[in-house]
Amino acid sequence: MNSSPEAALNVHNLGVIFRDASGVVHALHDLTFSLPPNGFVALIGPSGCGKSTLLRVLAGLVSPTAGTVRYNTAQPRIGMVFQKANLMPWRRVIDNISLPLELKRLPRSEILARAQDLIRLVGLEGFERAYPRDLSGGMAQRVAIARALMQDPDILLLDEPFGALDALTRERMGDELLHIWHAHQKTVVLVTHSIPEAVYLSDRILALSARPGSIILDMPVDLARPRTPEMRYSKTFQQLTHQLRDTLQEANGLVT
Repeated sequence: MNSSPEAALNVHNLGVIFRDASGVVHALHDLTFSLPPNGFVALIGPSGCGKSTLLRVLAGLVSPTAGTVRYNTAQPRIGMVFQKANLMPWRRVIDNISLPLELKRLPRSEILARAQDLIRLVGLEGFERAYPRDLSGGMAQRVAIARALMQDPDILLLDEPFGALDALTRERMGDELLHIWHAHQKTVVLVTHSIPEAVYLSDRILALSARPGSIILDMPVDLARPRTPEMRYSKTFQQLTHQLRDTLQEANGLVT
């Protein structure tokens, strides 16, 4: 994807180098791509290739060593969801979701109305007063997604949000995520290690090489929307997963 003035964001010649206990780490090298408004893009690649680092750069949490990230608004609202829900155990569901707007000191009535709307959206009616300890892994991630949506972000960044879930719950959460995306039409960037998940959820897939991560494939996903579970067995779905798997294996030797 080349630079575009209409894009939600443009990344140009992005590189990231940092130091850790083992020395200098070249995390990302010369990434250039654009994200369309309201698009759903998946990032996939081997462990340690810089996918999470890239997400943190897009979120403004890590500064690039080289290149630029430009958004189509001066101060974009960005929501982020991690693999672990990271809920505050002493706060109930509705209070965890409400936290971003509480920090902005908005009226309590406005906060609760917004939180209740999101609770309905993610299917957690009846669990408003529950504590995180009372939730399943999938339910906790729904709370984390609702919390990320609380500020009505322009861009939603998802760092393997379903990685710790069992296979069936993971598929169900994928369908829930698509439902939320259709309802809110955000620009979504999803990091995943699952090739079928990347194909099923996204409009476009960026595959990264082993470290330093660079783009080895920019693949459109030509599947109709809305997506349905039956599509996983279609010829087009199988062709796309094979193409992605072959590219990753050829470039990296192994997909983890």
